[in-house]
Amino acid sequence: MRITKNIVFSGLMGLSGLAFVVGMSTTGVEASGKAKIVTLTQVGCQFIESEAKDHMFKPKKGADCDVINKKTGDDRLAKAKVIKLKPGKYVFRVTDKNVPYTLGFWIRSKGYNWKNPLHKLSKVSISGGGLTTGTSRDYEVTLKPGEYVYSCPLNPTPDYRLVVEG
Repeated sequence: MRITKNIVFSGLMGLSGLAFVVGMSTTGVEASGKAKIVTLTQVGCQFIESEAKDHMFKPKKGADCDVINKKTGDDRLAKAKVIKLKPGKYVFRVTDKNVPYTLGFWIRSKGYNWKNPLHKLSKVSISGGGLTTGTSRDYEVTLKPGEYVYSCPLNPTPDYRLVVEG
């Protein structure tokens, strides 16, 4: 599945009953044609690879992650790995490992505001949903030097950092 730049995320947010969770592995960066693949593994309320461990959270719905993240999110994010990549074309391959509700993925330029029409024209925002337990989806994006964040808003995760240098 190919997701294109500047998909309006508000449509995803309006989908009731969906939740996002994502996980990421920079050790899973590999070349595939011209794009490099970054593998991410989502579990409840977190990206496994970003936090270097599965905290074994057991949310039944996205709202459960809001409670968990309010208590532990800042500390976990402060310890999370910052992903560093070179400029270029990437495919983020996201897998829903074992979350009991539908997930998705959102990567965007740091400071991106989906309500700002200028951001939709000038900044990166790639998102999509439909990830069910045990499935994977690909999200293609071209990254230029700068800072980005990625998360799963429907299974709320922290906004993990990604830096493109080079």
